[in-house]
Amino acid sequence: MPLVSPLNPNHDQETKELAEFFNETLGFCPNSVLTMQHRPAISKAFIQLNKAVMANEGKLTSALKRMIAWVSSNATGCRYCQAHAIRAAERYGAEQEKLDNIWDYKTHQAFSEAERVALDFSLAASQVPNAVDENLKKRLYKYWNEGEVVEMLGVISLFGYLNRWNDSMGTSIEKGAVESGEKYLQKTGWNPGKHA
Repeated sequence: MPLVSPLNPNHDQETKELAEFFNETLGFCPNSVLTMQHRPAISKAFIQLNKAVMANEGKLTSALKRMIAWVSSNATGCRYCQAHAIRAAERYGAEQEKLDNIWDYKTHQAFSEAERVALDFSLAASQVPNAVDENLKKRLYKYWNEGEVVEMLGVISLFGYLNRWNDSMGTSIEKGAVESGEKYLQKTGWNPGKHA
């Protein structure tokens, strides 16, 4: 049972437009955003931040940004966001081998060293206490510039917000997200948990 029920996507014209934006990106409107819509200023601000964070201005791909989101969500334990992130990675062009082996990114041959350090950064930045250190900084700058590091941390921080929001809300997970979670994450124990 969610803490707050999401609004119906047809609640009003503003909510319909919100739903249409996400129908294009995920194939459905997330219940998390429909919950934020109880206070439209929050959902509007979230969408603007989401657009800014997910814009690609350097070498980071849309697929890698979604894999960064998955690692961050996995570190914090948010099953809702894990499923959403892996679904978005799939929809934004992540290679099948990477989707199938995301759990083993540190050693699997499908991942480049540049991708590994980006995903290690996501893991370190998502932990409490924070584990970003000088060694990780040196590794990051072998492959990425300052703007790209800002983009990565934007994704990690955006998902930090979403992880807190959805785990605290107990947001009900959508069918499409469940399908992606079961397809890519179930083999290592993923289930909807309190989001069912």
